[in-house]
Amino acid sequence: MDSDAGPVVRPYAVTGGRAKPAAGAFDLVAFVVRRADPEDPNLLPEQRAILARTSEPVSVAELASHLDLALGVVRVLLGDLLQQGLIEMHEPEYDQSVGPLRPDDRILKAVVNGLRAL
Repeated sequence: MDSDAGPVVRPYAVTGGRAKPAAGAFDLVAFVVRRADPEDPNLLPEQRAILARTSEPVSVAELASHLDLALGVVRVLLGDLLQQGLIEMHEPEYDQSVGPLRPDDRILKAVVNGLRAL
């Protein structure tokens, strides 16, 4: 199949029709890292791909992009992996008065400019 044909398995089939993760909220900028190598032979290929990508911390948004999966699908799969104890999730730090602590605007603009240059 070529990339124009689209996914072979529809997203709702990958998640078993679920739209929300079983555990965790998974903010776009939350980092995920693998805790253990999977021993479960019943893991989905997509879950194995997630575990392969998370040997080092990676954001939820990056995972969805690298795996070419919808963000909702990745969140559901991450919830399953978190529930099984195969991954750790690290949410961004929050300040109660201003919300999530984000990088400086200069850094964000530099990232956007870098992405545009690609």
